[in-house]
Amino acid sequence: MLLAQASNLLAARSQMAFTLGFHILLVPFGLCLPLFVLVANAYGLRHRDQVALRLARRWSHVMGVTFAVGAVTGTVLSFELGILWPGLLGRFGDVFGLPFAIEGIAFFLEAIFIALYIFSWDRLHPRVHLWLGVPIPFVGALGAFSIIAANSWMNTPRGFDLDANGNPINIDPWAAILNPALRHELPHFLLAAVICAGFTVASVYAVGMLKGRRDRYHRLGFLIPFTFAALAMPPQMLVGDTAAREVVALQPVKFAAIEMVATTATHVPERIGGRMENGVPTGGIPIPDMASMLVGFHPGTKIVGLDTVPPDARPPATIVHWAFDVMVFTGSALMLLAVWFGFAWWRRRDLPKSRWFLRACAAAGAVSMLAMEAGWITTEVGRQPWVVYGHLRTADAVTHAPGIWGFFAIVVVLYAAVAMCLVLVLRRMARRWREGGPDPLPGPYAPRGPLAFPVRFPGQQT
Repeated sequence: MLLAQASNLLAARSQMAFTLGFHILLVPFGLCLPLFVLVANAYGLRHRDQVALRLARRWSHVMGVTFAVGAVTGTVLSFELGILWPGLLGRFGDVFGLPFAIEGIAFFLEAIFIALYIFSWDRLHPRVHLWLGVPIPFVGALGAFSIIAANSWMNTPRGFDLDANGNPINIDPWAAILNPALRHELPHFLLAAVICAGFTVASVYAVGMLKGRRDRYHRLGFLIPFTFAALAMPPQMLVGDTAAREVVALQPVKFAAIEMVATTATHVPERIGGRMENGVPTGGIPIPDMASMLVGFHPGTKIVGLDTVPPDARPPATIVHWAFDVMVFTGSALMLLAVWFGFAWWRRRDLPKSRWFLRACAAAGAVSMLAMEAGWITTEVGRQPWVVYGHLRTADAVTHAPGIWGFFAIVVVLYAAVAMCLVLVLRRMARRWREGGPDPLPGPYAPRGPLAFPVRFPGQQT
C-alpha cells in the first residue's frame, strides 16, 4: 500500500511538473505578444509605416496560434489539479477557488478580443481596430494575477481558520488572494514574462540578421521586443533581490534549501554550485559571509538552517540550490546583454556592430526560457514536501487511483505532438511570409468578403 502510494506520488508530481513546465513557456507569449502587436500597430499608424503594420499583422497571427496552444495546455492543468490532487481541492478548494473563477473569465475575454482583433484587420477603421486590441494585455495580466494568487497562496496560505478536525472554517477568499507572497511573486513573474517573450521574439530576428537579412523589417522586428526585455531587466534584478528577502521572512526553510544552509548560523557563505550530501553542503565555490551580507547587509546576519525542521519536512536542497543558481546566472547574463544594448544605443542610437552581439541575442531566447523554468523549479520544489505550506503535505493530497504512470505516458506523447505541430505551423508561416505570401491566414470561421478599410498611405505600396 505504501509502495503504491509512493509510486502515485512520484507519477503525479512528474506529470504535473512536465505539463506545468511546458505550459509556463507559452504564458509569456500570451501576456506579451499582444503588447508587442499593439506597439507595432500604433507606431505604424502614427508614422504611416507599412513595415510596422506588416509586423503587427503577422505577430497577431502568431499570437492567435500560441494562445490556442496555451489554452489547451492550460485547460489540461486545470483538470490535473482535480484528478491528481483531490486532497488539495477537497480540503482547501473553498479557500483558493476564487482565483480560478477569475482566470476563467479572463481567459474567455482574452479569446474574444483576440478573435475580434485578428479577424477585423482591414474590416474596421484602423484606429477602431487598434483600440479593439487594447484590452488584450490587461485581461491577460488579470489571468496571470489569478494564477499567481493561487500559487502564492500555496506558499503563504491565509484567509481561513482550522477547526478541531483540521478543516478550514471562517473563510475569507480575498484574504487568501491577497496573501503575503503575492506582493513579490506577481511582479517577479510579470517582469519575467516580458523578458522571456521579448528576448525570444527578438532572437528570431537576430538569427535572420545573422543570415544577412538587415532590412528595416528585421530591424524593427528585433528592436520592439528586445527593447521591452532590456527595459525589464533592471527592475527584475531589484524585484528578485527583494523576493529573496521575502522568502527569508515567509519561508525560511525554503531559503535554507536555496542556500544549502544546514544549521542556523551567522557569517553564512554564498555557495556557487555544490551539493547537499548527508545533510552537509559540499563542493562548489563558497564565498565567505556573502549569503548573510545579501540577506541583512551584514556578515553577522543569522540565517535559519534546515536543522530547524525534521528531515522529512526538508526540501531537496541540491535541486533547489542548483535551480536558483541557474536562474541567477542566466538572469545576470541577460542583464549584461541589456547593458550592452543600452550603452550602444545611448552612444550611437544604433545596435552594437559586433556579430557577437547578434549571436548573444540569438541565444538569449533559449537562455530566458531556461531562467523561467529554473525560477519555477525554485518556487515549486522549494515548497516541498508541502502542497499547502505548513498545512497539507503533497503526499496527503495525491490521488490513490491506479494507472497514473500510463496516463503520464499518454500526456507526454500528446504534448510532444502538440509541440511539434506548433513549431511546424510557425515555421510554415515564417517561410510563407519570407517568400512573399499573403499576410491574411483565413480559417474556417474567418470573415469573408471584400476588405472594407485597407490601410494605404500616399506614396507607399501595400
